[in-house]
Amino acid sequence: MPTIIVEADEGRTVEQKRGLVRDITEAVCTHFKVPPEAVTVLIHEGKKENRGKAGKLAID
Repeated sequence: MPTIIVEADEGRTVEQKRGLVRDITEAVCTHFKVPPEAVTVLIHEGKKENRGKAGKLAID
């Protein structure tokens, strides 16, 4: 069933992640008409030094 992948910089608290997973799950259930047990949310955290935009690293 639906798998949602969130890409984010590291540094969020566990409570922030819990809230995000809860809210995303609720939205997917509402709009995709599936039960919560069918929804998987993956949070991939990375360091800003490993991400670039417009030719520059995010830490620059």
